[in-house]
Amino acid sequence: MLSSALKTLGREVQSKNKALSSLFTYSKNNFNTEASFDVKPFKLHKIEDGPSTHVSVSRDDALVYYKQMQTIRRMETAAGNLYKEKTIRGFCHLYSGQEACCVGMKASMRAHDAVITAYRAHGWTYMMGVDPVGVLAELTGRSSGCARGKGGSMHMYVENFYGGNGIVGAQCPLGAGVALSLKYKGTDGVCLALYGDGAANQGQLFEAFNIAQLWKLPCIFICENNGYGMGTSVERASASTAYYTRGDFVPGIWVDGMDILAVREATRFAIDHCASGKGPMVMEVATYRYSGHSMSDPGTSYRSRDEIQEVRQTRDPITSFRERMISNGLCSADELKDIDLEVRQVIDEAVKRAKSDKEIGLDELAADIYSVPIESKVRGVTAFDTLSHKRIGAAVNFK
Repeated sequence: MLSSALKTLGREVQSKNKALSSLFTYSKNNFNTEASFDVKPFKLHKIEDGPSTHVSVSRDDALVYYKQMQTIRRMETAAGNLYKEKTIRGFCHLYSGQEACCVGMKASMRAHDAVITAYRAHGWTYMMGVDPVGVLAELTGRSSGCARGKGGSMHMYVENFYGGNGIVGAQCPLGAGVALSLKYKGTDGVCLALYGDGAANQGQLFEAFNIAQLWKLPCIFICENNGYGMGTSVERASASTAYYTRGDFVPGIWVDGMDILAVREATRFAIDHCASGKGPMVMEVATYRYSGHSMSDPGTSYRSRDEIQEVRQTRDPITSFRERMISNGLCSADELKDIDLEVRQVIDEAVKRAKSDKEIGLDELAADIYSVPIESKVRGVTAFDTLSHKRIGAAVNFK
């Protein structure tokens, strides 16, 4: 009888343990599906009302944003290491610290919106649809690169992404042209034309502002103000550092570029403005770059290491967002560690591909001049000719 009672008690305890285990599992995975945050106030120019400073994000979107920013950060770290190994040659400008800009903007873009940027383009290339192999292999000049190794760091392209551009500020009038194309086609598409604070004093930028306002072009001129143009601080380079106001007659908005949710909301607001036929807008995103202007710049001769470290500790876009996600119950620290591990594996594999894939042959020198060839011959040869070394020399010297 005692034995029977003990068995019954044992079954009850086991049942309760299972129930408690089930309850623990439920609590562990019972994350909030959405959370709300307050962002820094937006500064406005020539407009009365701006986006709300109280923003919400879903758990699913937050995890996507975190993974995208972490992928860009690790990809840029890998690019820096490949450059130091001399596997990447030429110019190389890293986006580390500015991840919230492109990820936040892309989160508000629609499929038919376009982007054109300057030479700090790796993060944008990834966000516009090129995987890390396509980016890193392009940097190393391999055939699996997004431009088959022909473009390198500053000239990456994919659909609706008109590349990084090597000429300071030159992408801005080109961006106005892309916006004109979108308007001409009758879509409500918008072009995001990005430039740095160092390009903000270029004359062609103001010419682009002028024609865009005259023709009501759907173009957002976006100044990624990371504090320094090459080795010169914004205070030493610009009489006015309020870049969002420098369109004069063009409406402007300032946003904290280290807060992905603030960038997302400001971009959505600007896209709605431009898509409704009101003309262009100037947007300034206040951000920071951790690396030098390019790999040849140590980045510490015109600013202190303490300044860089302080930004990393207090304003880093990834760690700040991570803390927000965890403290507001959107996810667990372990879940984010799993994402970090997955990203590391993806980038490590991309690095291997970028170092081992073959380069394209010299016989393709005359190819890819146009996406749709409009001339039968270029310098005496067609894009479909197989070029010998002798013919390559003749083509180069053709008058």
